[in-house]
Amino acid sequence: MRRRRSALARAGLLATVLLVTAACGEPGSSGGTAPEPDATTATDDADAGGELEECAPVAGDSLVVLDDDQGLQTVDNIIPAVNAAAVEGDDALLGVLDEVSAALDTEILIGLNRAVDVERRTSSEVAAEFLAEQGLDQQDQVGQGQGVVVGAGNFSESATLAELYAGALRAAGYDASTQTIGNRETYLPALLAGELTVIPEYVGTLTEFLNDQVNGTDADAVASSDLDATVEALTGLGEEVGLVFGTPSDAQDQNAFAVTTAFAEEYGVSTLSELAETCGGIVLGGPPECPERPFCQPGLEDVYGLDVAEFVSLDPGGPLTKAALQQGEVALGLVFSSDAALATE
Repeated sequence: MRRRRSALARAGLLATVLLVTAACGEPGSSGGTAPEPDATTATDDADAGGELEECAPVAGDSLVVLDDDQGLQTVDNIIPAVNAAAVEGDDALLGVLDEVSAALDTEILIGLNRAVDVERRTSSEVAAEFLAEQGLDQQDQVGQGQGVVVGAGNFSESATLAELYAGALRAAGYDASTQTIGNRETYLPALLAGELTVIPEYVGTLTEFLNDQVNGTDADAVASSDLDATVEALTGLGEEVGLVFGTPSDAQDQNAFAVTTAFAEEYGVSTLSELAETCGGIVLGGPPECPERPFCQPGLEDVYGLDVAEFVSLDPGGPLTKAALQQGEVALGLVFSSDAALATE
């Protein structure tokens, strides 16, 4: 339900605020078509041998994402999107960006977001510290002074990622600067025109954005829960418009479903399949369009067989949803997987 790239709110009782773009959450995930239900996992009450326990919400400050083990959501791994003409004859630039990708995963991204959104540190400060910790502030001098402009969307996660790219490139000898330039509808034309050299993007969201542009808004979705297949589709679409891509990182900012840590511990659930097999009568919270969107309530019911007893209309992964979870008003809520409010190991 994204992407995300309008402004994405990432706040809650933890005082986290992050703006994102799109209908039901940009940055990252695109609302696509939910996968077909797996008959072996979407078990009805009769097959389960009776009605499931009604699992009431459990209040608590700490939130945790339940693993989407059946692949309901489209992948939204962070990936460097690069103007192809700007890097002709420069094979080294993508290699530097790939080193940044290799250092990131979702837990690390949550930590970076927390440092900016909760601890109120600057993106440049947080990025510089991370690059030093990873040894990425010391690079072979492959850039030879070439000018590189790293773009960022108008939300803090994108700004931090742009600073990571720019810092690593400067360490490698490039003359790299950053420029915040609005949402995807604004920054993608600048990237295609060569006004920007590179921007941190999201695999699934960008794939469907380009798919709409290249093949029309009625085109079948080509992004899915399969990262390799989605990157392959993205690469082909990029060739048509003049973009190349680095290696996707393990870090994702995608639609996800969270419960309180107290709820997960009380009912012994860590995946959406376990939730569906253990709990009935779930109170679900999310954006108003959730009951109609295939990756939201219909997907939970069709793919996982989840018993949703009540839906509470809130916001797309923002402060209302997180507060409702923390205050015990809903048991399950749509969030974004890299939100600063999420618990990490």
